[in-house]
Amino acid sequence: MGVLSQFTDRGNPTSRATLSDYIDLPGVYPAGRLDRDSEGLMLLTDDGKLQARIADPKFKLPKTYLVQVEGEPDTGALTHLSRGVELKDGLTRAAQAEAIDAPDLWPRDPPVRFRKSVPDSWMRLTIREGRNRQVRRMTAAVGYPTLRLVRWSVGDWSLDGLQPGQWRLA
Repeated sequence: MGVLSQFTDRGNPTSRATLSDYIDLPGVYPAGRLDRDSEGLMLLTDDGKLQARIADPKFKLPKTYLVQVEGEPDTGALTHLSRGVELKDGLTRAAQAEAIDAPDLWPRDPPVRFRKSVPDSWMRLTIREGRNRQVRRMTAAVGYPTLRLVRWSVGDWSLDGLQPGQWRLA
């Protein structure tokens, strides 16, 4: 959370956290991106072909997110997400969407904003494309704005066993 998914922040007068603040491994670069207000798995590679296979939507590599939303999505909303959602840039591909119990995750800093009058809940959403802020736009389009977004896995790689800021070679 709060980290640019790149190694430098050239030209910015304010210093923002980048991957270089956490990873001292020369010759690798990100395969895909995460927004600064999202958390989770970031894959790095020194293999351009692998990077293309991970990041290019034509390969349809599944990306699974744990999503905390405002409200409690009903079956209709989950079905709508599963069939594809019409966004301003077109219809999304079919996804896998399911309601889940709150996962055992690290605390978020800053904490998620809560409203006393509106419940929140969690879902697991797997997509096979990667449009800009796609998951957030999809949940908002079905009436459930995203409060917290954690990318849990990309293909066979997952966060299992890692804490924020940790990394491992695979």
